[in-house]
Amino acid sequence: MTASNFQAEVLDNPEPVLVDFFAPWCGPCMMLMPIIEDIADSDIGINVGRVNIDDDPELTEKYGVMSVPTLIVFKNGKPAAKLTGYHSEDEIINFVRSV
Repeated sequence: MTASNFQAEVLDNPEPVLVDFFAPWCGPCMMLMPIIEDIADSDIGINVGRVNIDDDPELTEKYGVMSVPTLIVFKNGKPAAKLTGYHSEDEIINFVRSV
């Protein structure tokens, strides 16, 4: 996901979207990647996107991402909840569903 498609993929999406703000040099981000991919590939109904903070610093700044990994749930075109750091798949799924 990039700044060029963020509007269409996230903000204009009628469904909630979980966005993973990550960096390829971040150890916890790399540990979280398979969990995010599992959630994206599952049939539990959670839309997922990923933003590389090095490639898209304007999105990082706009949404107040101060550390990585940061997970933000966007709902109705706005950030609805934020979770920072490494978390288990169950914790992330529960976090998204609680929004």
